[in-house]
Amino acid sequence: MRICIAGASGAFGMKHMDAIAAIEGAEVVSVVGTKIDAIKAFAEDRGVAHYTTDLAESLARDDVDAVILATPTQMHAAQTIQCLEAGKHVMSEIPMADNIEDARKVVEVQKKTGLVAMAGHTRRFNPSHQWIHNKIMAGELNVQQMDVQTYFFRRSNKNALGKARSWTDHLLWHHACHTVDLFQYQTGETASKVQALQGPIHPELGIAMDMSIGMKVPNGAICTLSLSFNNDGPFGTFFRYICDNGTYIARYDDLFDGNENKIDLSGVAVSNNGIELQDREFISAIQEGRAPNACVTQAIEAMETLHRLEECLEA
Repeated sequence: MRICIAGASGAFGMKHMDAIAAIEGAEVVSVVGTKIDAIKAFAEDRGVAHYTTDLAESLARDDVDAVILATPTQMHAAQTIQCLEAGKHVMSEIPMADNIEDARKVVEVQKKTGLVAMAGHTRRFNPSHQWIHNKIMAGELNVQQMDVQTYFFRRSNKNALGKARSWTDHLLWHHACHTVDLFQYQTGETASKVQALQGPIHPELGIAMDMSIGMKVPNGAICTLSLSFNNDGPFGTFFRYICDNGTYIARYDDLFDGNENKIDLSGVAVSNNGIELQDREFISAIQEGRAPNACVTQAIEAMETLHRLEECLEA
């Protein structure tokens, strides 16, 4: 499988570069960046033959089978559609769009082309959350509540590597998207009730720096999500599953019980790297001619819920 990665030298682009390197039969053959000198140096360092600042140039190549988009949020929908219309399979980092209208357009184009289009809902693939999902599917667990914290210290426009961003992040459409999708995926239901509050708007960034979200699905399970760019401490997203048969804490690819005893996740998947597992699913779906887990027709459900939450924030 010959892959182009757009945004390859960014924080998540490099994670995908490493993931593809670990997958037999997969190869990154083209990388796309914003500055020609930087992407040239990156390609040479990583041994990638082709580099460009123009995604269309990569899409025109016969040796590109599929594209991974690790580009700014605001570009995801347009670039996903561009890839599909060029005849390339595509996986976009989340969110698949930053508004519901563009998300619906992505689904429409995917249905017309029949190509694989996937959203990067990595939480579905982290072994920690897979372990929980397997227990749910086996009838051994039911989620009563998910209590989730998504915390960063980001009072200036910098990425996870501490480098200046050319775009502005968003707590709702980007970071809450992970939890909204995961909660609905783990409960198997769409939120029937939602509520949301946001704190003051940052005078320079123009976004809310703190947010509180609540959701409930028809079976009664609830989710409480707190998000902040103001938290001065350990950063990331931490999930507490309060279930009818135990409590579990997921921190990325690791899982603990409610008393902080680590749970052995060996055997859950072929890797303990959620991004690698996500990329493996993308590639397998293309090879097998099927829809992947977290395909855009599934991911739109999270987008619809985010849209309803946005309406709460505006009310």
